[in-house]
Amino acid sequence: MLKAPIGILGGTFDPIHIGHLRPAIEARDTLELAEIRLIPNHIPPHRANPFCSSEQRLAMVRLAAAENRHFVVDERELQRDKPSYTIDTLIELRHELPDTPLCFLMGMDSLLSLPSWHRWQELLDYGHLVVSVRPGWQPDYPAEVAQLLARHHTSDARALHRQLAGHIWLADNQPVELSATRLRALLEAGQDTRYLLPESVAHYIDQQGLYRANRR
Repeated sequence: MLKAPIGILGGTFDPIHIGHLRPAIEARDTLELAEIRLIPNHIPPHRANPFCSSEQRLAMVRLAAAENRHFVVDERELQRDKPSYTIDTLIELRHELPDTPLCFLMGMDSLLSLPSWHRWQELLDYGHLVVSVRPGWQPDYPAEVAQLLARHHTSDARALHRQLAGHIWLADNQPVELSATRLRALLEAGQDTRYLLPESVAHYIDQQGLYRANRR
């Protein structure tokens, strides 16, 4: 018998904020996930190097995770000296958790850009994709993504419990319209960021003087 599925949420988390956390909480509740693993990466493959160090970003992720008993911090990608590819992490987790369905959480923007990911065709061999979708929005899918959805989409949440991998589930929720880039700009300008990130993380940022204009 398979164990309850777990959610996997990777990212630069520079800093971690409610745009990361709120959709993850909704996915956990809707899909009855056993936990959400927060996996900060060391070298992001699709963007510039992070503003803050790996140690600082890990500290913020730990603070955020401490506020929800379903969050678990996984440091594996920070131990790598190469870009953090999702396929490598899913393969490692599949070996470690052979009886646990893996649900990789992503936004619709990530799904639309999936063909640019490293070994993207293999992702569904190791886990499910859970995509946060704005209600009522009909994306213009690239042909490769449309074909992938035609083969793997399911609207049955329980299907993610019955199978280790292979499904794409579109989470009909309201994504939080907040990016780390926008949040960093607010912090640099000294504007009020209450309710946009966990209070403990906001305190850490203030205490460490992160994202201030005079840092660069």
